[in-house]
Amino acid sequence: MRKELDYESAVHIDPTALDVEWLRQADLMMQYSDHAAQMRKAMDLAKESFDLAQAQIDTEIRGDPDKYLHGVKLTEGAVKSIVTLQPRYKEASAAFLEARYEYDVALGAVRAIDQKKSALENLVRLLGVSYFAAPKAPHDLAAVAIERPKMRRANAKIRISDPVGEPGMGVVTPEDFSSMVDEEPANESDV
Repeated sequence: MRKELDYESAVHIDPTALDVEWLRQADLMMQYSDHAAQMRKAMDLAKESFDLAQAQIDTEIRGDPDKYLHGVKLTEGAVKSIVTLQPRYKEASAAFLEARYEYDVALGAVRAIDQKKSALENLVRLLGVSYFAAPKAPHDLAAVAIERPKMRRANAKIRISDPVGEPGMGVVTPEDFSSMVDEEPANESDV
């Protein structure tokens, strides 16, 4: 009996052990590719059983139409309808659909393992350019992702105008500065 595969842990990447992840990658790809091939084989066998059950039921109905059709004229549509109502057909159909689902999941796992390879390649590139080097200040990406839109909204409200030639607007000239310094406060609370 084959051991149970854990898709989620297989695609998980430990960024602190990229060397170990790379060593595991080829084995994981082989293991999951083999599993996908086994699921494809099981799906093909289930399809074959389904087709066989369908053909046997069809033959039985055509061999004894009175037993199944109860006076209804023997037509392709009538035979097809009676075939789909038979318990053997339903069981074989359900088995085929389940096998196809298992194959699709296994194929998705192979794609995920392949995607993991691409992610590992990119993480190694980032490591090569010191992306994971210790920062001088704490770097919390989640906080940055939350704060950045807030800052953009706040900055969008700020309007800076610098009309040329209007005193008191834009660039402060020495005369403007001296007039601001010479002004006395209106009352003591302004100090």
